[in-house]
Amino acid sequence: MSIYATPIATLSGQPNALAAADGKVTLLVNVASKCGLTPQYEQLEALYDKYKNKNFVIVGFPANDFMSQEPGSNEEIESFCKMNYGVSFPMMSKISVKGSDIHPLYKWLTSKNENGVKDSKVKWNFQKYLINEEGELIKVLSPRVLPTDAEIVGWINGK
Repeated sequence: MSIYATPIATLSGQPNALAAADGKVTLLVNVASKCGLTPQYEQLEALYDKYKNKNFVIVGFPANDFMSQEPGSNEEIESFCKMNYGVSFPMMSKISVKGSDIHPLYKWLTSKNENGVKDSKVKWNFQKYLINEEGELIKVLSPRVLPTDAEIVGWINGK
């Protein structure tokens, strides 16, 4: 399965939104507006702004799977992100990243049978998945690893 063919819309309803990440170094991250880690939006935006012209993209996936920390509608999430953090990286429509209603993309990300690399569990909001230009899972990073961590920056720069 190509992750880029996975049907998902942006917060504003544009379909097949992941296709724009095809061929790029991609950081996928589940996000929430009412989480202690929410300030990571600022670092995510700074990282995106710095590297977006270097074949890099961040894709955010709002999810309400942890203590109802993303209760808003797609419109409310979009407004919150732009107003508070100036988010300009692609944000997808709200999904589930675990449980019986897990989105197919997150099923792929968390299942070695699907991604061919490793099993993982989404432990909390702001867990990061590193995807190479070929759409292959490279690494899973803890929610507490900051977007500006040397490991992420080095990976973006091919080091």
